[in-house]
Amino acid sequence: MAKRIDVSGLNAYYGSFLAIEDISMTVEPRSVTAFIGPSGCGKSTFLRTLNRMHEVTPGGRVDGKVMLDDENLYGAGIDPVAVRREVGMVFQRPNPFPTMSVYDNVAAGLRLNGKYKKSEMDGIVEKSLRGANLWNEVKDRLNKPGSGLSGGQQQRLCIARAIAVEPNVLLMDEPCSALDPISTLAIEDLIGELKERFTIVIVTHNMQQAARVSDRTAFFNLAAVGQPGKLIEIDETERIFSNPSVQATEDYISGRFG
Repeated sequence: MAKRIDVSGLNAYYGSFLAIEDISMTVEPRSVTAFIGPSGCGKSTFLRTLNRMHEVTPGGRVDGKVMLDDENLYGAGIDPVAVRREVGMVFQRPNPFPTMSVYDNVAAGLRLNGKYKKSEMDGIVEKSLRGANLWNEVKDRLNKPGSGLSGGQQQRLCIARAIAVEPNVLLMDEPCSALDPISTLAIEDLIGELKERFTIVIVTHNMQQAARVSDRTAFFNLAAVGQPGKLIEIDETERIFSNPSVQATEDYISGRFG
């Protein structure tokens, strides 16, 4: 189910402003790739190009190529909504649907994508909540509002909602930035389990987190404010944090800037 991502020559714009320039990289299936870099360098913008969410922003446009195995996600006739079913996303702050129950939050995407018998839906909801390590905490409150859960539980509920539709790739945009340390650890443990089934890409400002959870790390930077963000290097995480190829990477990781 997990698929490989190959990006080549990708540029992303906000109107006439070039936000990220000439990004090329490969993301291997069943792995975790972390994006690190200073604020404003284009990490989240690039992440959003991988499931065509960037186009939702007024003036947002992309040129270049994003291949999901053999399919160009920006090819002629490709439906962006279909892309987002294959490439799911978890956002910075937990965003369960506030008026929906825990059960209905997980089932929301399934109901949009097709008709399921009640027994089938029940099974998928339970499987997804178990997959997000949340089932034991919510199995007796499935019909209560998802917004009544703690912040960490809400984020795991959003992960359950994302994986319920069986995407090939899971994008995470700073998924722990609004969580306490215990909830953060639970999400990090979950990421380690989910990579057995999905290709995972995570943006994080926490370099220790990148070192803990990722197999490969990509460092982004920009020459100056107002300049486009660029991919500086991508390599195995252990090498990025111990012996990077580019001096700017070492300067960022060692705290000399950023």
